[in-house]
Amino acid sequence: MRVLQMGNSTMSGKLSEWGPLPLRLIAGFGFIYHGFPKISSVEGHETFAKMLSGMNLPAPGFLAWAAGLGEVAGGLALIAGAFVVFASVLLTIEMLVAMFKVHLAAGFSFINIKGTGADGPIFGLPGYEVNLLYIAALLALILMGAGAFSIDRLRGQRSHRYHEYLRR
Repeated sequence: MRVLQMGNSTMSGKLSEWGPLPLRLIAGFGFIYHGFPKISSVEGHETFAKMLSGMNLPAPGFLAWAAGLGEVAGGLALIAGAFVVFASVLLTIEMLVAMFKVHLAAGFSFINIKGTGADGPIFGLPGYEVNLLYIAALLALILMGAGAFSIDRLRGQRSHRYHEYLRR
């Protein structure tokens, strides 16, 4: 779709290169925020490992470390725009496991009010709404790539310049 001709490219083409940036930043921060407690303290790791054990997942201690490290490393990769497609595929798999093993039983809504107590609402386990939002963002990044202001873009430009140099 041509909106405004600017030299050899369009204005919409230039703006669309920036589309992945907010997805990368927000999703990356979210994964770091949720992954860091799983690896930053013994208590956080053990709590998450017990939860995984309660779901009858194999090797819960190892999976707790793998999930926490995957979320932190994947979040950092998204923010930096490095290996975005690879990180997004791995994080999508993790979100699907979390959705089907943990959140599906609680229904769709992220806010799951079980009742009311003296201090206000009593919340239950969140539903799978946020899992789907993360998956949608990750799928968009898989389809669009890292976009502007990313290490992936810099690596691609360097590679392109190198191949142009070799053709001369």
